[in-house]
Amino acid sequence: MLSSTAEDGEIEVRISLANALVVLSLTAEDGEIEVRISGSLLALEVQQRCFHLSPLSAAAAKVAMSNFDSSAYLPYEKLQSNLNVVKKRLNRPLTLSEKVLYSHIDEPTSQDIERGTSYLRLRPDRVAMQDATAQMAMLQFISSGLPKVAVPSTIHCDHLIEAQVGGEKDLARAKSLNEEVYNFLSTAGAKYGVGFWKPGSGIIHQILLENYIFPGLLMVGTDSHTVNGGGLGGVCIGVGGADAVDVMADIPWELKCPQVIGVKLTGSLKGWTSPKDIILKVADILTVKGGTGAIIEYFGPGVDSISCTGMATICNMGAEIGATTSLFPYNSRMRDYLNCTTRGYVAKEADKVADSLLTADAGATYDKVIELDLDKLEPHINGPFTPDLAHPISKVGQTAKEKGWPLDIKVGESHKVAVNN
Repeated sequence: MLSSTAEDGEIEVRISLANALVVLSLTAEDGEIEVRISGSLLALEVQQRCFHLSPLSAAAAKVAMSNFDSSAYLPYEKLQSNLNVVKKRLNRPLTLSEKVLYSHIDEPTSQDIERGTSYLRLRPDRVAMQDATAQMAMLQFISSGLPKVAVPSTIHCDHLIEAQVGGEKDLARAKSLNEEVYNFLSTAGAKYGVGFWKPGSGIIHQILLENYIFPGLLMVGTDSHTVNGGGLGGVCIGVGGADAVDVMADIPWELKCPQVIGVKLTGSLKGWTSPKDIILKVADILTVKGGTGAIIEYFGPGVDSISCTGMATICNMGAEIGATTSLFPYNSRMRDYLNCTTRGYVAKEADKVADSLLTADAGATYDKVIELDLDKLEPHINGPFTPDLAHPISKVGQTAKEKGWPLDIKVGESHKVAVNN
């Protein structure tokens, strides 16, 4: 005998057998299907997590953070709710940097918020670790006794690979020398829910940009070039292993509320001028210490002339001027990049909150503003000895004569090794 009932989103099917009654219950809530089969002869529970939307669910769709995070979802709704609370308290226009940070505050109703003074207790969305620092971080997390990391986290095996003779041989050598390290990180990651990118899979900040960064993200990473993610609209900050462990253990992460330095870009890049020349010029203006304790936030019509990867290059090199991180507002170039990296679903969600969450408010104030006309910006060469010694290409010859530098350029062997190229 077979009978069924449906009530409040639950379907119940009763099957009467000769010697038993089997009850099959299906419930759908918040993007999950839960199947329970019970009876006098059978007890079984199966749970299936859906990647996006359950066909039986009437609830709002949950959209995954990335192609690798089937059970971690974009937090835009929560971030917007937190930000609304903070904006009501502060009653002033906010910069983009403030929006991203304040929307991740642990207690938005009560925390002190003052740029350059107060300490924010934040809830980052993600943790990333490179192999050289992940070892101690994972050992510390294991000692916490927690069964699984509290936020999506990944380990990237790139720093222990030394460039000596060539890619294949260097990779093989690294695998041999660091076999125990890689085995530990792989098995520990599998046990505690941490993604593992094996040696040879790529550089940490590039993998993050191509797969994990989303506009409005707050991420900490145990690598100084974590800041690369600002090119896709995320506040991404380099930290030590202990800070990473705090976040993985569900402990609020403390950050002194940074000041915000605005860089207004007008015009557009032309000729041989590249995105890197923008940060080389900014370094010339601010010096290697000029960004200390601050987020560098780029805005203005010139932003749209820069590709997403170009924006990432600029943010990457913000580490050279001591900035906490650097950031660009969400725009069509980021949307294109998300679509090209098979994350169009992220772009669709970002489009919905672009004005309210992912761009600065009109009238937002900065602690300092620099203006650059990209129409007039030349290619630059910076150095020697310090990255803030900038030379426009038109003046390099004159400067070389004045400084007594060699004027003959001889090309022997060239290595392109910068992490931001």
